[in-house]
Formats: sequence, C-alpha cells, structure tokens
Amino acid sequence: MPRSLSSLPKADGFRLPGEFEPKAGCWLGWPERPDVWRNGAKPAQRVWVEIASAIAASEPVTVCASAAQYANARRLLPPSVRVVEMTTNDAWFRDSGPSFVVNDATGEVRGVDFQFNAYGGLDGGLYFPWDRDDQIAQKILEIENLDRYRAPFIAEMGAIQSDGQGTLLTTEQCLLNRNRNVHLGKETVTRHLEDYLGAERVIWLPRGCKFDETDGHIDDLACFVRPGEVVMQWTDDRDDPQWEIYQETYDILRRTRDARGRELTVHKLPQPRALEWTAEEAAGLDGIEGTHRREAGTRICASYINYYAGNSAIVVPLFDDPSDRIALATLAELFPRHRIVGIENSREILLGGGNVACITMPQYAPTPPAN
Repeated sequence: MPRSLSSLPKADGFRLPGEFEPKAGCWLGWPERPDVWRNGAKPAQRVWVEIASAIAASEPVTVCASAAQYANARRLLPPSVRVVEMTTNDAWFRDSGPSFVVNDATGEVRGVDFQFNAYGGLDGGLYFPWDRDDQIAQKILEIENLDRYRAPFIAEMGAIQSDGQGTLLTTEQCLLNRNRNVHLGKETVTRHLEDYLGAERVIWLPRGCKFDETDGHIDDLACFVRPGEVVMQWTDDRDDPQWEIYQETYDILRRTRDARGRELTVHKLPQPRALEWTAEEAAGLDGIEGTHRREAGTRICASYINYYAGNSAIVVPLFDDPSDRIALATLAELFPRHRIVGIENSREILLGGGNVACITMPQYAPTPPAN
C-alpha cells in the first residue's frame, strides 16, 4: 500500500526531472463538461484521441474518464491506450495530476500532490467546484502504488519548468498571485519549491503571456529543452501586446545562471497570430454559474511552447498559421532524435483554456540505481 509521507522529497533524495527525460507513461483526463468544452465536448474529444494516439506510439498512455463517459472514451480511443474510470471536475491533468519525482540513487519514483484550486478558487478561478480535481493526484499515485507527498501550498505543473539538474523556472504572476500563495511570501514559496521538487535554484519571471486564463503559466512562454537551454515564444513586432513580456523574459534568462552556474542558451520560437473566440464557438457552451465566461471576441493565448515531449515524439499544437512550419522546423532542430507530430485541430483545446501540455501529465521513468 503506498504511503503518505511527512518528510520532504529533497531531503529524501528526490528531484523533478526535466520534461525531456525518459517517461514510463503519460496521463490524461477526458473532456466532458459542457460549460468548458463546446458542443458537448465532442470536438475536443476527437482532438484528445489524436493526441493520445500520438503519445501512445512513444510511451504508455492512460486516459481517465467518468463513469458516464467511460464507454464512449473506450470506444473512441485506440486499444493501446488504457482507460480508467475516475471522477473528476475537468481534464487539466498537467495541473491536477501528481508531479512525479525520481531518486537517482535508488531508482525509486514518488509523487508530489500539490493543492489545486482550479486556477484561483473563488477569486478568479475558472470553474467550481474543484474538490474532485484536488483528489486526482492521490488517485493516480494509488493506482500506480507510489508513495505520496502532500505539499502545503497551491501549484500547478503548468506553472513550473525543470531542467532536471536543480533549476526551476516559474512566474510570480501565477505562484505568488493573491489567489494562490501571496500570503506565504516569495521566500517561503521558493523554499517549498526547492524542498518538494528537489531544486537548488528557482528562476522567477515576473509574468506569463497575456490572455492566459491560468494567471501566467510558464508553459505558454518558455521551457527547458535540455539542461542549459531554453526555448521561448517570440515576436519582433514592438506593437504586439506580448512583445514587452517576451523581451523582459529574454533579458532575465540571458543574464541568469542556472543551479550549476551555466549561462542559459535561449532559442526563440515565433508566435502564431492572435486568435479570438467566434460567435459560433461561444454559442456552443452551456452557461453555468462559477465557470469562467467566454464569449465572441475573447482573446485566446496560443503558443507552440505548449507541446508534449515524449520519449520518441514531440506533440505540438498547430494553428493553421504561417508560423506552424517554422515551429515544426525549430522543434525538429532542437529534438533531432524525435518525430515531430503536429496537432492540426488544437484550437479545440485552446477554447477550453490550454493546449497539449496542459492536458498531459508525464510519469517519469525510474533511473537505474547507482552501483
């Protein structure tokens, strides 16, 4: 029976791997709620099948579906994808699932269960209630028979990037937001991040991208592609609403050293053009009190950075945009040993508030025990 531990992962010898490190599997939820996913979630479910299928060619995939949707999910998903019945509030497993940490000396894997409040709780959160989503991490860890650490603060893994060697990248806008952890203070949150994710240094960026419903998640702005190297979204248009944010991010990353004292190499990935909700898309949503309102003209935060890095495939959102080709070519250069798989219909996930990275939680593989 897996244990709930009161010790700290870092003290126990555990660290958060970089997203480019080997994985034992990947976890996704299943979209269903009609106030978040238009047209009864049917368009989104078709994209889920495409993404799960692409990842399943790289590593094992598990999709968690409600009792009402289990038969439908099992019918639509390929046989290679495991389907597990699970009660949830929504399908953002990057943020509600466990953060898998590894011990390089013993080869053991454990999970960190962060507190989750649907991106702000009653102060700007995206949906209500969120109690079942706050249970997802524990449920997954019990299914996998892995020990669990329950963290004493709110965090989503979409807000945190790791280089696997002691450096974390995050934003103050999210983790120090008044609807997350402002009451704890930056020093305490930094210490918690180090203790629970086995880090030595946290690089704080002031803010994430504009139009991001999650209060500035890092996974739309920048990510590690390997130790010492970051890829970030970019525009050369000084009149673009994102330009100042990108410039600020680039300047901070270029003058900051990581936990091992290295200067960071920063690669630039051109952003897609601005996107907005259409009237037809907005009309497909049910209106439910407590759910973030989306209407025609609402700006959407589109980003190629929001990709999933599998063992043999990089699954990247596409937007029917001239920059799609550049994004695919850039990622192919950064990941020369991977297949680059573009998801043409990723707009459907964007309409729910995120993209490929947001719906996927990587389960890291155990490292071989040290001799």
